[in-house]
Amino acid sequence: MGEVLRGRAISRGIGKGEALVSKEPISFLGGVDAKTGIVTEKGHPLEGKCVAGKVLVFPRGKGSTVGSYVLYQLAKNKVAPAAIVNAEAEIIVAVGAIVSSIPMVDKLEIGKFKDGELLKVDGTNGTVELG
Repeated sequence: MGEVLRGRAISRGIGKGEALVSKEPISFLGGVDAKTGIVTEKGHPLEGKCVAGKVLVFPRGKGSTVGSYVLYQLAKNKVAPAAIVNAEAEIIVAVGAIVSSIPMVDKLEIGKFKDGELLKVDGTNGTVELG
């Protein structure tokens, strides 16, 4: 059992997977392909990487409110992240996670997470377990 970090619960459920970490905000509308889960935003640190089954760690969302619907489409297409961890959840990503049943926690220092490390996100209790 690894270190457990306590944040704020946003979307209920438990998600496990490898961390996919970005220090840059993510726009789901126009920035992530809803059919494939691949980050398409030009110049984004995650450009070309797939969010499917990963614990997506990023500071906050950005862009259009339609981003909530893109998260929902990712879930319907079975290419959604296993969970989301933010430094500061904003409403677009929070609503998208909730309607898509993607566990989500915020109020964490995202600099603590590394690409590829295994994470267990408990969106009901607001915790993230490393390892």
